[in-house]
Amino acid sequence: MKRLAGFSALALIVSSTSGCGWLWGSDGYFRDRGSDYLEARETAPMHLPADVQAKRLDPLLPIPAQIPSLGEVHGKFEAPRPLAMQVRADEREFSLQRSGDSSWIVAQRVPAEVWPLARQFFEANGFRIDGERPQVGEFTTAWQRYDELSSRMARSLSSRISGVAADSETRVRVRIEPGVQRNTSEIFISSAERPAGSVSEVGFAARGGNAGLEAALLDEMLVSMAREQGGSVSLLAARDFDAPSRVSLSEDGSGNPVLNLGADFDRAWSGVGRSLELADVRVDDLNRSLGLYYINLAEGARSNEQKPGFFSRLFGSEPSKEEREARAERYQIRLTPVGDGVQVTVEKDLNTVAPDDVARRVLGLIQDNLG
Repeated sequence: MKRLAGFSALALIVSSTSGCGWLWGSDGYFRDRGSDYLEARETAPMHLPADVQAKRLDPLLPIPAQIPSLGEVHGKFEAPRPLAMQVRADEREFSLQRSGDSSWIVAQRVPAEVWPLARQFFEANGFRIDGERPQVGEFTTAWQRYDELSSRMARSLSSRISGVAADSETRVRVRIEPGVQRNTSEIFISSAERPAGSVSEVGFAARGGNAGLEAALLDEMLVSMAREQGGSVSLLAARDFDAPSRVSLSEDGSGNPVLNLGADFDRAWSGVGRSLELADVRVDDLNRSLGLYYINLAEGARSNEQKPGFFSRLFGSEPSKEEREARAERYQIRLTPVGDGVQVTVEKDLNTVAPDDVARRVLGLIQDNLG
């Protein structure tokens, strides 16, 4: 109480003292900084190396264009607020993106919703699905000649692709990946060709087989998806899209438990996060660039949603912040890319591994909920 009274007296003295421009004046500590941006200077744009492919990023909070220059400002000026971060009304749900020689479709939908649309497009145009892996967002078609496709698709491809050989067969691979922005997807198509009647297996090249065919299929798919108004969802793709192809619990050279996931880092990161949520494990924080989930085993993931009732708060049955801190069991889950997979380990902190029983319990929960 004495300390509070002392602070109040000090504040009263400072506020009543004349000549306190060092606090509230134009150069004071608590000065108005609302017009500081007018003194900012534009810097040169960033230049990337010629061999680097980069996606164009639109600003989320663009600066309004109607801002006067420094010479037009007289007296006090209040800058207009940035535009709200929202999806533009005229933004298309499906759009074609290009970077160098590569093209792909960006969908404002999650992969589980895009999967049935892509599959339906190929089946409706005469392609036979030869294999599919919803857990990795990929399906391939069988080897076919152009004249085996639907008449409309065959005419479209023949008119757009120069040098179509009647005695050749082609197959395509469609890959659907999570987009850069949340709740979006990216669709990629690659192709392979071989002489008709050949039994040799031709793999998909890193940059595709027939660029003209892939571009034509992307254009056709874009038009088809833009017309599609249905809201069908692939439950299989939604459940297993981020599930790794293989999961095994082993030990490292020091005998510490390690969970091995047969997936790339993006899919492993998504799968581990989903597993922790299904296992009701509280995630206090995360750092994707370091591959870390910070968890608290003493609290459930849904504890914040289960608010205490009126009488619970009245009679003090809700634990205080100090009590929560006292009972906290904090650990961190680390994802480390190794070869063509990812290893998942549990640590107490950066320099200490978690106890063996805790690590096996956490890794077991992740393993049980990855399917």
